Amino acid sequence: MASLALSRVAAAAQRRALGGSVTKRGFASMLTAVEEFPGVPATTPTQAKASTASVTTLPNGVTVVTEDASSTSTISLTFPNAGSGSEAVAEQGAALANKCMAFKSGSGLSSAVILRNIEDDGATPFSTAGRTGATVGYTGAPDKVTRLVPLLATDCSFEKWDVRDAIKLAGAEADDANSNSQIVLTEQLYAAAYGAQTSMGRQYYSPGASFATVKSFRDRTYVLNGAVLAATGVSDHEAFVRAVEHGFSEAKVGEAVEAVAPAYMGGETRVAASTGYAHVALAFQGPESQALSNVLKQCISLACGEGVSSFSAPGLIGVYGGADSAGASGIADALCAAVSAAPSADVVERAKGLAKAEALFALDGGSQSLADAMTKSVLETGTFSAEGLAASYDSITAQDVGAAFSAMAKSNPAMATVGDITSVPYHATVASRFG
Repeated sequence: MASLALSRVAAAAQRRALGGSVTKRGFASMLTAVEEFPGVPATTPTQAKASTASVTTLPNGVTVVTEDASSTSTISLTFPNAGSGSEAVAEQGAALANKCMAFKSGSGLSSAVILRNIEDDGATPFSTAGRTGATVGYTGAPDKVTRLVPLLATDCSFEKWDVRDAIKLAGAEADDANSNSQIVLTEQLYAAAYGAQTSMGRQYYSPGASFATVKSFRDRTYVLNGAVLAATGVSDHEAFVRAVEHGFSEAKVGEAVEAVAPAYMGGETRVAASTGYAHVALAFQGPESQALSNVLKQCISLACGEGVSSFSAPGLIGVYGGADSAGASGIADALCAAVSAAPSADVVERAKGLAKAEALFALDGGSQSLADAMTKSVLETGTFSAEGLAASYDSITAQDVGAAFSAMAKSNPAMATVGDITSVPYHATVASRFG
């Protein structure tokens, strides 16, 4: 009897459940999801599209390059002559200090107001510099970033507290850099390649700036004429260009400066330190084409032995490695072996694929990485497109790579050593293996 009663209760509950579900389904079928739940995002995603780039040069000399596919926007303004390679003899350290002057007081706005405007719109500011230029910018939502464009080109008022803080911060950065063996090796390599007394060979991480040198360097190099403004995630290029033209209408235009390639010399620098380890770098004059330089780097990388890595930088290409004191004598042999012979056609094809993939992946590495690639392309070729970037690698032949290797080997190598270097061969011994 108990089991019969339980069966009747279960059957009744099932009928009620089925009846309720039918009723609800009948009611819900009368309305669409959007009608029943207003404001719900569309469930069908929009079709992905390829990025389209546009380039415009304004009358003030600024080149504006935009693309329209990024979900976030990075706006970066690059001054190609604001690197330490443009410092006068008395201005050493001014490039680093001026990087630290980014978003400081100017055009009647305090640094607090400038940064508050950027942060209120959810954007993140950044500034970078090196030997071949300086960049200021920010990353934020596409619907917010256009309003902030004028803040990239304010007329710096050089408030004494701003300059003091920038010089102090630059000094702290220089102290940190000079305690890092890898950074010291890089600085010494440039000194070996271009000469320690030239602007390109002098240290970038230098604490020697003053109020006067900071001001003179910024007045001369942080100008619109020749600058590149890269913007990602911009759907309307023409509207953005109009906004930039209006926002930069009161900024300093300056004089156009024709870029002059620094004179490569080659040579040696040695910094001895009791670290128990030797760091060695060997570089040669690289090709002007960034694509060809990247392919050469990959060719060398494929030939590198254990503990040796390849690198490329503007104007330079080479290898570096390290070993403890006992193995320091053999590290130079390993570096020379990596660059001693031109690669075969098969190696070139593989290197082209690796270099091309690296370049294209950089376009998908975030909006700031994409903005950097756009800027480099405009500075080198005057335009930008993903198709053009890929084609620049596809057009490289084994003969091009062979000729570049031959020219590289004929240039006087630049050699830098840092650390326990007693047993590391000198430049003359290394140079005798080339040419």
